[in-house]
Amino acid sequence: MEGWSKLQSSLANLNIGQSANKFAKGFNSQMQATRERLGQVAPDEITELPQEYKDLETQVEALKTAHLAVLKVAKAYETETYDYPSQVQETVTELGANIGRGVTNFAANNLKGTNLPAPSPAAAPVPQHKTLPHALGRAANTAANALSHVPGGNDARLGQALAEYGGAWEKIANERVQHDETIARRFLAPWQQTLQTSINVAVKARQAVRVSRLELDAAKQTLKNASPAKQEHARLEVENAEDDLVQKTEVAITLMKAVLDNPEPIKNLNELIKAQLRFYSVAAEALNAVQGEIEELSVAAEGDYRKSRDH
Repeated sequence: MEGWSKLQSSLANLNIGQSANKFAKGFNSQMQATRERLGQVAPDEITELPQEYKDLETQVEALKTAHLAVLKVAKAYETETYDYPSQVQETVTELGANIGRGVTNFAANNLKGTNLPAPSPAAAPVPQHKTLPHALGRAANTAANALSHVPGGNDARLGQALAEYGGAWEKIANERVQHDETIARRFLAPWQQTLQTSINVAVKARQAVRVSRLELDAAKQTLKNASPAKQEHARLEVENAEDDLVQKTEVAITLMKAVLDNPEPIKNLNELIKAQLRFYSVAAEALNAVQGEIEELSVAAEGDYRKSRDH
């Protein structure tokens, strides 16, 4: 038991010593950073990092900026309603329908076994996609349906044109859903993964180099101002800090090169373009087909109009 107590005491003293040393280094490096920021350190007293490291640091920072710039806009594809018209009031109607369905289902469940008539449970409505193509398709079909219910109307051709236009946008809307899902899976997910893992790992390695460099320069200042009795200890601290900086710089260089050599970002961008190209190709094909049909209706309607004016 006595031996175990001595061991515990020794470990405690060691941990306290390590913690105190770590705290002292952290304090000194913060002081060094503050002095540098205030211009209180001469340029020749700041350890120069290898040019290769500085070049890689600049390139990785540019790569991070590029990822964030594209991601800031492309993340819109994760939200279906990014182009949905704000003036469309379907959400209010749907809210009222959902409340009514909730009341009906509550009554159906709670009036069982009573003398009051229980309504039949209401089925949930089919959810509507909230995209501009879906909105255009629904609007055109609603307009065509309104014209078709007017007996003896002169807008048959317009109703037919609107129905065909609505049908084209239904095809486009279906492709739009696939377009967003593909981009989320094949572009956004891996693009963000690169940013959150390899790029951020390289950034953290750079931060470790910066801290190590500050600790080295702080140790050099301590050695410079050390009393003769503390010279040897201060010199050892400088040597240890130099070794640490060399090691951390080598690690950071390796990680930064790996990030910059990674072919995934270009591959991801290619997947984004492929998904967009497919969507716009389907949209162009659908609209091109319906435009030819509607142009025939337009020519026929204009011909009838001119004939009526001539008479």
